[in-house]
Amino acid sequence: MKYSIAAALAATLLASGQASAFELASPDMKDSGTLKIEQVANVFGCKGGNISPALSWKDAPEGTKSFVVTVYDPDAPTGSGWWHWTVFDIPASVKSLPSGAGSTGGTGLPSGAIQGRTDFGTSGFGGACPPPGPAHRYRLTVTALKVDKLGLDSNASGALVGYMTQANALASASITATYGQ
Repeated sequence: MKYSIAAALAATLLASGQASAFELASPDMKDSGTLKIEQVANVFGCKGGNISPALSWKDAPEGTKSFVVTVYDPDAPTGSGWWHWTVFDIPASVKSLPSGAGSTGGTGLPSGAIQGRTDFGTSGFGGACPPPGPAHRYRLTVTALKVDKLGLDSNASGALVGYMTQANALASASITATYGQ
């Protein structure tokens, strides 16, 4: 119930001009577009760049203390989707990530940010590599949180990061692109 009240309050504030909507943008990934080869994995027969997209966000809600970035494929034939990237404990002062920030080791990430374990079994960005068939959706989401830290480490699964994110979310913004073989 508290989420519907929060959503109604946000809609009221937006309609009255008292608040701006939390926004996410990427020069590498367009909403309703097709992923570029740079964001495709280089495993399981795929031959992409495996480079995380550049991101920028603005108008986070008041009270934001940190951010989480996730990339999730709800269409993966696993019964539970596929986590391609999770980054959490991103300081509230950060408003963007450069292309390639999700490299193994996270050298392009801001100090204190942690990459969780993807469904590839490692931390760091894992690009798209769906099986042959219909194109899959890849949902990139930035979530503003009411806490500084999630209290997780780099072994945290995407599902656990997702759970803790939802429990502490103030607002989120997403871009969804597709890719198929």
